Amino acid sequence: MNIQKLMKQAQQMQAGLAAKQEELAQRTVEASVGGGKVTVVSTCAGDVLSIKIDPSVVDPSDVEFLQDLVLKGVQEAVNKGKEFAAAEMKKLTGGLGIPGL
Repeated sequence: MNIQKLMKQAQQMQAGLAAKQEELAQRTVEASVGGGKVTVVSTCAGDVLSIKIDPSVVDPSDVEFLQDLVLKGVQEAVNKGKEFAAAEMKKLTGGLGIPGL
């Protein structure tokens, strides 16, 4: 076993992982809930970029409904991003199960 070759491969994988993490931080996913009444866009890193709310769900007498829709939309967008990121990292690492990825 050539330790230098192994170290070089590890460095290449590390560089690839860093590049993929940067790419995923820029990639966006979108989730819609409530029949499209609330749409959330977030990055695969979990940063919420925008929330669009259909005016028809803005009812001052039922704010809880809107709050629930917004929360559900954010959760779904973040989960979609995490799932996409995990799938991309698995492709890159070959399913090695590297901690923190």
